[in-house]
Formats: sequence, C-alpha cells, structure tokens
Amino acid sequence: MTTATSIAERAAATFSRPAVINGLKIPNRIAMAPMTRMFSPNGVPGADVASYYGRRAAAGVGLVITEGTFVGHPSAAQGDRVPRFHGEEQLAGWRRVAETVHAAGGRIVPQLWHVGMVRNDGDPPFADAPAMGPSGVRIVGKETGRAMTRSDLDDVIGAFADAAGEAERLGFDGVELHGAHGYLLDQFLWEHTNRRTDAYGGDATARTRFAVEVVAAVRERVTPSFPVLFRFSQWKQDAYDARLAHTPQELDALLAPLAAAGVDAFHASTRRYWKPEFDGSSLNLAGWARKLTGLPTVTVGSVGLNGDFISAFLGDDSSVRGLDDLVERLEADEFDLVAVGRSLLQDPTWAAKVLAGRLDELAPYDAGSLASLS
Repeated sequence: MTTATSIAERAAATFSRPAVINGLKIPNRIAMAPMTRMFSPNGVPGADVASYYGRRAAAGVGLVITEGTFVGHPSAAQGDRVPRFHGEEQLAGWRRVAETVHAAGGRIVPQLWHVGMVRNDGDPPFADAPAMGPSGVRIVGKETGRAMTRSDLDDVIGAFADAAGEAERLGFDGVELHGAHGYLLDQFLWEHTNRRTDAYGGDATARTRFAVEVVAAVRERVTPSFPVLFRFSQWKQDAYDARLAHTPQELDALLAPLAAAGVDAFHASTRRYWKPEFDGSSLNLAGWARKLTGLPTVTVGSVGLNGDFISAFLGDDSSVRGLDDLVERLEADEFDLVAVGRSLLQDPTWAAKVLAGRLDELAPYDAGSLASLS
C-alpha cells in the first residue's frame, strides 16, 4: 500500500523533472492553465497582471500559459477587459508580463484567441464587428452569424501570424493557439458548427484545413525553434458531451495534419484529467494525443480537486483530490506537462508545495479567488 509520504516524495521527484518542447527547456512539469480573468481594462495587461503571473513563476510554475488574448481581428474579441495581443499599449503591457515571468525564472507563452461565433452583436471593444464562423452557426445550432468568406479566412490567418510574430519579438518563449471549447478554430474542427461544402468542410481531415493554415502561417512567421502549442478539446461551451473524435483513428485524422503543419505540442483540455478517453484504454485525451503524434502533450482538468470547474462555480464539491493517479500517469510518461488551473488561483504557491512534497498543505478551491488577482 502506498503511503502519503511516498506519494509526496514521488510527486516532488516526478514533477521536478524538466521537459522540452522544440528545444525549449521547461524546468519542471507544472504549467499554469490559461484562465480568463478580465483584469485588463481596454485590453491592456497592467502591472497587476504581470505580478499575478510573476508570483506563480516565482513559486515554481515551469511554464505559464497566459489567459486567452485576442488576435488583431475585429470579430476576435468579446469584452473590453480581456487582454488583446495587438496595439502599442497592449503589447507594451505584454512585454512587461514576459519580463516579469522571466525574472522569476519561469517560461511563458501567450494563448492566442479568436472567439468566432461565441461573440454577440455589440460586444466591445469593436461593437460593429459581426460574429463570424465557418458557417455562421452557434454551438446551440442557431444560424445567427456570418459564414466566413475567403477574405475573412485570410484576414484571420494573418492576425494569428502577426500575433505570433509579435510574441517572439517581445521575448515570449512560444505561443499557444486556442483551438478548444467551441471558439473559432474549434468551430471549424467540429461538424456541428462547420457545415461548409468547400475545401474547409467535409470529413474530419478536411475540417482541419483552416486550423492547419493558421498553424502553417504562424510557423512561417516565427523562427524554427519557437514552440507552437495547440489547445484542443472534445467538449464545448453548452455542449459538454460533444466529441470531435469517437475513436483513436478519428483523433489521429484530426491531429496528424496539425502536427505536419508545425505544431510542437498539444494541450488536451478535459474537464477531469482522470477520465479515460476511449473504451479499452486508461489513456486520457493527452495520453492519446502523445501516443498518436509522438509529440509532447499537456494534460489538464480539475488537477488537485474533486469536481470540475463548472461544479465549483455552483458551489458543489471542490475538495482536494489526491495526486496519486496523476503522479503514476506522469511517471509512466502518459503526458509531459500538467496544467493547473483553479488550484493555482486559490494558492499561488501550489507548485512550490508540490515540488517540495508538501501535499498536506494543499487547500481546496474557493470561488472567491476569482474576485482579485491574488
């Protein structure tokens, strides 16, 4: 029987191992998951945002993946307090964030984001911009937006490439492309929202074409050694049972073109990391992505907590979950990095405690931690 002490020692040893993504050495296996905080008025991350990320890097987070930040396309944005990755003042703010994290010994990548059909008419900061997506269809199935034209596609591809180029210029360590949770790139990947009959719609491989072109444009804009991560998920907002792939073969059809286009690592977003993805195997989504592509992967989903994030917001069970199975999976190299969300909101020193084997000091999540950038 495994004792609490041995699990603590194994966690410290396993999480302390360095990881590598396209030559970028990450000092340990702990990443900070991207979480929208809305503390950036006019899309500008200020000193408080820099300190927020810097505190977690100083406490041992190896790789900070920032909250989603909008690329420079009018229809990308949804809200004026969410950071943007374009504009002189906004980019100056992001430079300070990167410098603060680096000074604390961490690595950092911005998550580049376009919301697509999740946008509502009149949403700031560009109230006149239309909601647009592959077919003008929302996750709930309503056709309330605009199907993207060839010109729209080119503009968005260029916006992602521009943002990636700026990230490298500002000194970031890579970028993550947000292709999950029902946002624009994911809308192209999912047959429910992608009903196109041109080259960007059809079977699973055809539906990757837009995301592949985004990845290729980003890859061309940055240097070969600059890491490009791609976040994907099965579930969507308001469609938690949605699936891009029902079998490993279908998942391979989705991921292989993205890997060939230049993705260096996949960030597989699940609501509970311990859930097997397909029948007949204990591998989770990140485990399957690693097995199929051979690339590094990041797992995420209620790390250190019982219950998913929606349940926590509703006041349901958010007690501390032991790290036993997570340690075993990491020891077996099922995935390479573990992204931690709410636990790091609750406690900026969560990584330091795990890396030191002080698991008995981990605290349950309190939704009140959303109220400030602690």
